[in-house]
Amino acid sequence: MKCDEVRPLIDASVDRELSAADEWRVREHLSGCAQCRRDAQTVQAMSKAVKSADYYRAPAGLGARIIAALPPVVAGQGARAGEIVEEPERGRARKTGWSAWPWPRFGGFGGFSGAGGQAAGFSWFAGALLVLCALGFAAALNLRRPATGGEFVNELVASHVRAQISGRDLDVISTDKHTVKPWFNGKIDYAPPVEDLAAEGFPLAGGRLDYVGRERVAVLVYHYRKHVIDLYVFPPGEAGPAATAGPPPRISEGYALARWQAGGMTWWAVTDAGPEALTGLRAALDARLGGA
Repeated sequence: MKCDEVRPLIDASVDRELSAADEWRVREHLSGCAQCRRDAQTVQAMSKAVKSADYYRAPAGLGARIIAALPPVVAGQGARAGEIVEEPERGRARKTGWSAWPWPRFGGFGGFSGAGGQAAGFSWFAGALLVLCALGFAAALNLRRPATGGEFVNELVASHVRAQISGRDLDVISTDKHTVKPWFNGKIDYAPPVEDLAAEGFPLAGGRLDYVGRERVAVLVYHYRKHVIDLYVFPPGEAGPAATAGPPPRISEGYALARWQAGGMTWWAVTDAGPEALTGLRAALDARLGGA
């Protein structure tokens, strides 16, 4: 990748929003480009400063002051926009609609005027800003929460389908496990067991990095007759084992799935072949890992 291609991706890389393949290409470019590496370090420093900023709790009684500062309900407020309604307390008619709502104004213009009006208007604005910040914080927490249940299964199926459609289902192409396994070194923080199961009818085709459950994960790619089986390998305690409780669905959107524990890892398999193909793959892999 060139510098003008990498720089727009630096923010997403720092926030871990890139796909595994794009993340690898960005890191590969940064390892050889001092200027882009300095830009990435600047973004990382800014992100760290924002995350370490102090948190201030809203003072007690703020909610009551916000409610007190809101404009009162006017008779006829439920009328349709553009309709003329009477306001008995003022003795005159007004026109309904967005422009007629008593929005708070500052500095003596309209609804709130004078020192008391400025204070009430500021309280209303501060309350609205606090609500927006709370919503943004909740959204950020939701984005960083590991995917659960059916959402995780949907991510697996989507990852499998996306790889097949894009034609980029393999980052390392090899039938030799001694080539595929070392390829993951330095790209993830665990070493996935790799076995060539060609003798059992499941030849190894290679592997790739993917991004599932908001974690980078190793994917081993096997062939079964004319079908592709993606085997996702998660270390203990990662999103894979914690994502679902109970047995996974055997079929999702027409794709067969299986999950099991073996060799100290959690394995998820997805294929467009039938469930019996995954049963055979699991038996062959368990036999190899058990023997090891």
